[in-house]
Amino acid sequence: MTAVVSHRLKPSGFRISKRVLPYVLSLPALLVCIGILIPFLTSVVYSFQRYRLSQPWARQFNWGDNYISFFTDPKFWNTLKVSLLYAGTTVVLELLLGLAIALLLQKRSTLNNFISIMLLMPLMTAPALAALMWKLMTNPGFGVLSYLASLIGLQDFRWASSPSTALLTVVLVDIWVYTPFIMILLLAGLRSLPTQPFEAAALDGVPRSFVFFRITLPMLTPYILTATLFRLLDSIQQFDIIYAMTQGGPGDTLTVFQVEAYLNFFQSTNVGRSAALMIILWAITYFLSNIFIKNWLRLRERARGQA
Repeated sequence: MTAVVSHRLKPSGFRISKRVLPYVLSLPALLVCIGILIPFLTSVVYSFQRYRLSQPWARQFNWGDNYISFFTDPKFWNTLKVSLLYAGTTVVLELLLGLAIALLLQKRSTLNNFISIMLLMPLMTAPALAALMWKLMTNPGFGVLSYLASLIGLQDFRWASSPSTALLTVVLVDIWVYTPFIMILLLAGLRSLPTQPFEAAALDGVPRSFVFFRITLPMLTPYILTATLFRLLDSIQQFDIIYAMTQGGPGDTLTVFQVEAYLNFFQSTNVGRSAALMIILWAITYFLSNIFIKNWLRLRERARGQA
């Protein structure tokens, strides 16, 4: 009877050897990597070609002419300037606002937790949909924001339809959508900081400004770098908010990399130039991410040394 029971309880089924198991577990990551590399390498090949969808028979390698032509093209330098200006403006403003809100909500309470959850609502909205909402609110005829602007003396404020205010408008939309992302990261960082330094400073009567700049800010720097890196890489690749609001206009006011590449591909059918623009954008993001990651690793090593 015992033999029969032990035979029934004996595990059965397919087994994977310990030597093969690591390769099986890494298979999904390998498939994702292959799925990323195939379009990337295809873009690299296209970027070295003179390739137009309207003239597929004239497709040929030009060996870097797409890249060389950018150095003498004012449109490319305008695209680079607009992309960096947009990314820098949005990241700086969102970082300041996110940090301020996180400091206000740092204390754990039911009210603060509820407010932090409600502030995440814009982040749950698709950026293109948020841009369309703002486009309606800034409509000169019936937009609520245009009405509020008229109350403070800004009659016929043109918002995204004017070259002088188009950047301001899309920056406001970006801030509304993505500030909660930075806020929630910094709030998590603030609430995870050790309490002993702050309790000692309170007992010694240290001013709050000194505590913030000498204790809070240095300890929060890794979280700030992480939030800045994520937002900077996303902002410099922005497409949906800008295209939904202005399609890159008026004129070339907001032709950032993604919008310029889109217009080159779908309007001019210039696949080679569009691919070259995206490869340059990849190189910029790779360079910026390396800088931030090196600084983050240096701060971590310094913190370990002090510990």
